[in-house]
Amino acid sequence: QVQLSESGGGLVQAGGSLRLSCAASGDTFSSYFMAWVRQVPGKEREFVAGISWSGFTHYADSMKGRFTVSRDSAKNTVYLQMNSLKPEDTAVYYCAANRWGLYREAMSEYHYWGQGTQVTVSS
Repeated sequence: QVQLSESGGGLVQAGGSLRLSCAASGDTFSSYFMAWVRQVPGKEREFVAGISWSGFTHYADSMKGRFTVSRDSAKNTVYLQMNSLKPEDTAVYYCAANRWGLYREAMSEYHYWGQGTQVTVSS
């Protein structure tokens, strides 16, 4: 079992930046594929970015160039640096883990989830 806990959300003006953190505890975190997913009320969860155990990264097209995902295995923590934020980035951001270490964009492929952190971007 892995427990995930996000932090770093908040209110920011358009064009600003935030860094989200996801702290993991429990099982063998280092081998998992870690993803950031976001959800707007009334819509389905959306893949944002992810990182493999070896450091390969994947991004949704609309986030490329603005968001950067990274991990610090020594700290059991994954980060999402978000720059040039837009009002349409407003959502609850979740950290998720695929225990087989596989890159997946389907939400059903993730075995563990954090509680989420709210990001609000004002115009």
